[in-house]
Amino acid sequence: MITFIVRRILQSIPLLLLISMILFAIISQAPGGPLTPYLQNPHITAADIARLKHNLGLDQSVPIQYLHWLVQVLHGDFGYSMSNSEPTINAIQERLPVTLELMVSAIGIALILGVIFGIVSAIKQYSWVDYAITTLAFFGQSMPVFWFALMVQLVFSVIGFTGFGYHIVLPSASSSSTDTFDLGDRVEHLILPAIVLSLLYLASFNRFMRSSMLEVIHSDYVRTASAKGLTRFNVVMRHAFRNALIPLVTIVALAVPDLVGGAVVTEKIFAWPGMGSLFINALSQFDFAVLMALMCLSALFVVLANLAADVCYAWLDPRVKYS
Repeated sequence: MITFIVRRILQSIPLLLLISMILFAIISQAPGGPLTPYLQNPHITAADIARLKHNLGLDQSVPIQYLHWLVQVLHGDFGYSMSNSEPTINAIQERLPVTLELMVSAIGIALILGVIFGIVSAIKQYSWVDYAITTLAFFGQSMPVFWFALMVQLVFSVIGFTGFGYHIVLPSASSSSTDTFDLGDRVEHLILPAIVLSLLYLASFNRFMRSSMLEVIHSDYVRTASAKGLTRFNVVMRHAFRNALIPLVTIVALAVPDLVGGAVVTEKIFAWPGMGSLFINALSQFDFAVLMALMCLSALFVVLANLAADVCYAWLDPRVKYS
């Protein structure tokens, strides 16, 4: 297994380099380029723009620019954010924990409830419970996130619940020792965006778990376990559950990169200062350094998530062998 993991990591290096080349080439062709924020400033002259291009190396060819950028990244320098007037790595370090807080909560809620509902729906196939869960799953898949978020805000604000916004003191050099962590306040402001965001994942996890469980519980070894006199709970949880999780691992792995990218719509509606909001701001102002850092970071998480999924396959199914 260790050999397999090391080999996959080594194989991922040229893949990530290729992805970064493609992203850099595409972004470099955007109108205005990395100096777009300065072009919108009427106090900056053409001579200033020319001087900036020379100082930043933007007057060189795209391959040379990419090599300079790659060398900086390998030294831990992702450039300087022109929109936030701070190093890109600082902006990401401030926003990433906030996004992880939201996304881990949402995916965790969706995974736990999706697995439970999927198992119950499969065991109670074609019953009113199955139809009710299936209806809710289709509701979650078809409901626009932005509309549902606005409706949740409206309903809970009317009855007096105030958890429809978020305020957090981002860590900075100016942070004082008076900044305290209030768990109750944090949870209160986390409930609504986590529930709204988990609805979409919950619907997908539930449907895959149901179909996978239905396939497993009708297999021969499950019938044999039932014929031996084992209780229904033991048959489902000890024999069917583990194998039914294998297809779900792939779906969860596809959701893991969202931990970095964040939920753009949900974060915008709930004023959540995470990676999604950072991406929207960088895109609107064409902050080249931030865009490259966020997209490369998302690509890295996609590769790591697929590697973790392969490892989970071997853990769930002993028949899967990696060499």
